[in-house]
Amino acid sequence: MLKRNLFARFILLLLPLLLLAFVVHLVVLSSKDLPLFGNLIIRSYVINGVLAIVIFGLLFRFRERLKNQIGFLFMAGSLVKFVFFFVFFYPAYSRDGDMSGQEFAAFFVPYAIALFLETFYASRMLKILEESPED
Repeated sequence: MLKRNLFARFILLLLPLLLLAFVVHLVVLSSKDLPLFGNLIIRSYVINGVLAIVIFGLLFRFRERLKNQIGFLFMAGSLVKFVFFFVFFYPAYSRDGDMSGQEFAAFFVPYAIALFLETFYASRMLKILEESPED
């Protein structure tokens, strides 16, 4: 077993971190008298969180069977995130012909947090697999 279930630890760090980032994001928007829930901010945090959990969950689930392809699967997960961005966010963000800094931050902040944690935990998972004895 991967040292007390790495997937559970990933989720237990990702969700509070995204929630904290969301609250800080709202505080910053409020301090600048900007609309709190514009720019699809809730959808962005939810979709990025769900996608991170699903993608890392799939990597974790197939970690032993597809150990040599984990990097490609990780990149495929990034491709899925880009598809979601272009389907669910880009049309609204580019409606006026320009993506504002607020629109960029609404998507990029949760995306970056999720990507960092996915990368960190995927790296740990591969290290643990490398160190584990072959059966």
